[in-house]
Order: sequence, then C-alpha cells, then structure tokens
Amino acid sequence: MTALHDWLLTPSAAVALQRELAPRLILEDRIEAVETIAGVDIGFEAAGEITRAAVVVLAWPSLECLEQHVHREPTRMPYVPGLLSFREVPAALAAFDMLQRRPELVMVDGQGIAHPRRLGVASHLGLWLDLPTIGIAKSRLCGRHGEVPEGRGEWTPLTHRGERIGAVLRSRENVKPVFVSPGHRLSLPTAVDWVVRCLGRTKLPEPTRLADRLASRRGGTT
Repeated sequence: MTALHDWLLTPSAAVALQRELAPRLILEDRIEAVETIAGVDIGFEAAGEITRAAVVVLAWPSLECLEQHVHREPTRMPYVPGLLSFREVPAALAAFDMLQRRPELVMVDGQGIAHPRRLGVASHLGLWLDLPTIGIAKSRLCGRHGEVPEGRGEWTPLTHRGERIGAVLRSRENVKPVFVSPGHRLSLPTAVDWVVRCLGRTKLPEPTRLADRLASRRGGTT
C-alpha cells in the first residue's frame, strides 16, 4: 500500500487535499473477477476520542463470512463537516492490514463521490487501497433527487451541480432508501448492481450489514 499523504493536517489543508485527490478517482469499471467482498463500518467510542473500524470479508457468491476484525485507535482529527474521512480512514486502513486476503471489492458504510468535493470515505479509502469501492450511506450529504419507485432494487439518480453523483436506491419495500455512490474504480450502474446483488432480508447489503453488526458487539474482536 503506497501512502498518499500525511494525516496530520489542518482543516483548510485537508479541504485542499480533497480537491487534489478527487480528480484521481477512476469512475469506470476497473474490477477483477470477484471472489471476496469486504464490508466496512467505521464509528466512534468514548465521546469521539476513539475511532473504531470493523471489517468483514465475505465469499462471493455465498456471502459466507471468511474473516472479521475490529481495530481501535485514538481519533486523529476533530469533527469537521465534509472531512469525516480524515477521522475514519486511518483506522480502516489499520483494520485492512489485519486481513489474510485482499478482497476484490469493498463496500463502505458512508459516501463515495456523493460528497461536496467528491471525496467521501469510500472514495478516500479506495484511493489508499487501490481497490474498487462503493459507498452505501443511510442519509444524503449533498445533492437532489426525485421520487424513488417503491419496488425493491428501483432507484433514481442523485445529482449535484449538474453532475450525477449517486443513486437513491430502494433496497427494501416500504423502507427508506439508501444512498449509493461509486467510490473508486467503478461506474455508478455497476456500483448499484453490486449493492442489489448483495441485498438480503434487510435494508443494507450483507457486507456492510455484517460489518455494522460486528462493530456494535460489546468489545468486538481484534
């Protein structure tokens, strides 16, 4: 893994870096045959003082869990709107270092390019890992969209400043939609297709659902 930058940045320097990194994203399909998919959930403990990253690796297409790890470390940056990836990605990278196998696809609980400067946590992580990544968020950070059809798997585009940045996906009937956006090395249609293929009985695709469940366990695993 090649380091992209230092993490000890002021907010203004982090914003400038986002603008520098975003054009490096590849928003077309550069993905190998998928045998394993990683799910990532990143959160905070101890009133935000500790960052917790949970990573699961599932076999495709069985979605059997092959590996799971939780990494905790002191949070590196205070909360600043739009700069969440600078708080979250370092812990996620440490969790990926614990994996026995490098996955071919990564699904992240968070935004991909559906971000004001097109560098949400899934995109930022994707650049560091140089892996195809998808952001699946429970809420909208920016952009506008029309009504989402009620059928499972239906979606409508999410647009911002005249650009299509994601999809508002009905992952389950009669449930609020999720916000899907490519992170790196994937097109939007392919990102949506993979999320739909990984849906189970709940709102979230299995990789991020299981990562969220792992993270929520008391103590988790390390």
